[in-house]
Amino acid sequence: MAIPDYQSIMLPLLKFAGDKKEHSIRDAIVHISGLFNLSNEEKRELLSSGQQPIINNRTGWARTYLKKAGLLESPRKSYFKITDIGLNVLKQNPAEINSKYLEQFPGFVEFKTIKKTDAEILFVQYPQAEGTPRESIEENILKLQNDLGGDLIIKIKQSSPEFFERLVVDLLLKMGYGGSQKEAGEAIGKSGDEGIDGIIKEDKLGLDTIYIQAKRWDGTVGRPEIQKFIGALQMKGAKKGIFITASNFSKEARESVDMTGSTKIVLIDGELLVNFMIQNDVGVSKIASYEIKQIDSDYFSEE
Repeated sequence: MAIPDYQSIMLPLLKFAGDKKEHSIRDAIVHISGLFNLSNEEKRELLSSGQQPIINNRTGWARTYLKKAGLLESPRKSYFKITDIGLNVLKQNPAEINSKYLEQFPGFVEFKTIKKTDAEILFVQYPQAEGTPRESIEENILKLQNDLGGDLIIKIKQSSPEFFERLVVDLLLKMGYGGSQKEAGEAIGKSGDEGIDGIIKEDKLGLDTIYIQAKRWDGTVGRPEIQKFIGALQMKGAKKGIFITASNFSKEARESVDMTGSTKIVLIDGELLVNFMIQNDVGVSKIASYEIKQIDSDYFSEE
């Protein structure tokens, strides 16, 4: 069974609290997961950010909406219980509870009309069938990043080989490799050295050396190019190498890396390259920043 959307969770969650006892959000997630017969894989499926399981997020938002409508309350941190209003709702035996149903309760109407951020307003006015507000935000961020990644690939492929080598230097330095821009710049860009474009320190102390191959190609990088790089590393007695390209690697090329034995080679294709660039602010700049906040229950605790 597919992971239920947050609105489909509302009625089962209210029924779960119908025994008038306090329940933890963790117990609620376990109950909802069992009720909808979720597989272990579905229970572990994460949001786009990878920071929280989807079922946890949707159960949490179902609880939030029921609380805003006054059907549930939170007696203490991470716990909830049904209210008299919630009990009356259960007596009416509704076929389902969703955002439209909750509009009959003043608390929920106030929640919808109170001044919010642009993102919250869009969600409340135009709710998606499945996604919670957080899911909606993360999915849009992911889409923006994918679009940005596509634009970066185009820019990279339009640049000169020399610029691409400088880009690699900037990125590796931002990721913590190398000593300084000057030292790294001297190491990378010396092409024609038996299949190696350059070297860079593994860390700022220079405890180990990594050999680099940086190719701004349009076509797929195949097995011959990887084998040439492997041979060059072996001639140098090197144990670590990075092959970076703006395009992609063939299946045979990736398989050849798996058979290198003690030599560790990392392949970075165009997709992974632009992801690293975005994560490390190389070639991109921030135009906006948003914070998502939640109630700090510890602050309001009077115990």
